[in-house]
Amino acid sequence: MRPKKIVEEWIRLFNAADAEALSLLYHEDAVNHQVAQEAVVGRESILRMFSHEFAQAKMLCIPENLFEDGDWAILEWKDPLGLRGCGFFQVKAHKIKFQRGYWDKLSFLRMHKLPIPKE
Repeated sequence: MRPKKIVEEWIRLFNAADAEALSLLYHEDAVNHQVAQEAVVGRESILRMFSHEFAQAKMLCIPENLFEDGDWAILEWKDPLGLRGCGFFQVKAHKIKFQRGYWDKLSFLRMHKLPIPKE
């Protein structure tokens, strides 16, 4: 599958809050780095991250733009509450090898009425 198709499937599974199936889109040693937090390394850790996040808040990814360049897919997204962000997905051998996401964590926490961590 091409990177764009993988990310289209990623969006579908993310919106279904299916952490298990979503994690299977990643390589065993994949890295998911949302710049608002520490990088998550490995499929099992990525599964735990998504499971935890889906338990915290109802999230919906509405794609605005989806581009492909070589082994990269670039997703610009929004959610129904007005949060916006973008994600970069490197795909190798039909699996996500590396993902980096940019979004405003403070806005997300406030929108979902989640606790804001103290420094």
